[in-house]
Amino acid sequence: MQRPPLLRNRLLRGLGATTAAVALAAGLTACGGDAKATGTSSGSGSGSDKVTIGAVSNGAAQQAELSVPVVESLRAKLPKEVRDRGELVIGVGALPAGFPPLAYVGTDQKTLTGAEPDLGRLVAATLGLKPVVKNSTWENLFVGIDSGKVDVAFSNVTVTEERKKKYDFASYRQDNLAFEALKENTWEFGGDYRKLAGKTVSVSKGTNQEKILLEWQKKLQSEGKDITVKYFPDANSVYLALSGKKIDLNFGPNPSIAYHITQTASGNAPTRNAGSFSGAGETLQGLIAATAKKDSGLAAPVAEAINHLAKSGQYPKLLTAWNLSNEAVPTSLVNPPGLPTTNS
Repeated sequence: MQRPPLLRNRLLRGLGATTAAVALAAGLTACGGDAKATGTSSGSGSGSDKVTIGAVSNGAAQQAELSVPVVESLRAKLPKEVRDRGELVIGVGALPAGFPPLAYVGTDQKTLTGAEPDLGRLVAATLGLKPVVKNSTWENLFVGIDSGKVDVAFSNVTVTEERKKKYDFASYRQDNLAFEALKENTWEFGGDYRKLAGKTVSVSKGTNQEKILLEWQKKLQSEGKDITVKYFPDANSVYLALSGKKIDLNFGPNPSIAYHITQTASGNAPTRNAGSFSGAGETLQGLIAATAKKDSGLAAPVAEAINHLAKSGQYPKLLTAWNLSNEAVPTSLVNPPGLPTTNS
């Protein structure tokens, strides 16, 4: 099952050249193979597991070691087969090039790092399970779930009504777009498209963010105002235009912009997040969720584990480490409203 073009392109095309530095390293991890699981003990169902987040991230995250006690009451809610096996097989569809800061091969050229596998490891530790991370292509990620070779995917999967026919979900992040501006630029979006009047904004063709931006442009034009929309062949060209002040803003996936901000922090043209917007549009907050086979019995204990991590402070620490605090959800929900079929 493939990610719908608009949703998939919104992330992948937004990342563009930011993945180039890790593409070779990512290629070293075999399709469907196990990725090194950092900083976790065996998950025996008792005691406390240490989980390292932000490992070998190339400056994209603040590495930290978190203590994650097993919650026996949640472990007891797991399907017996998973509990007896003692492992949580975590699927990530990050081949061939990865998508920082969410999932990519780290600077040691073997560890699958990123906010997605890190959260999977925290959930596994909470449930008293050993995390087994399997990296694959996006298409093979769903093959793995369907065949039972993957228990649950943590791979930036957007909840849609169409997908809910086949999979169960436990939400863990908002699916947001964002505006990137030079740090010296004081402009703020504030959720008001009218503030874009007179601005020059870059966006990637064929993406969900382009669709939203062009809808705003039509509204402004009906009010006698306009946006100048610019297209560039790759991410490097966008960043050169932004640093050279040929554009005011870049509109793209929030995670890729969060990653790029970390990469510019010590440079001559540091950037910042100037405001975010739901990738599902103004009528629905898009959600990213852990994805399991329908009726597998995994979504509910995973959601409860995420909510426990939120209450214990580990979930916000994870998002802070990866500069994704603006995508936090107040509660992990099982099978929340998803993008309608007409937009999925």
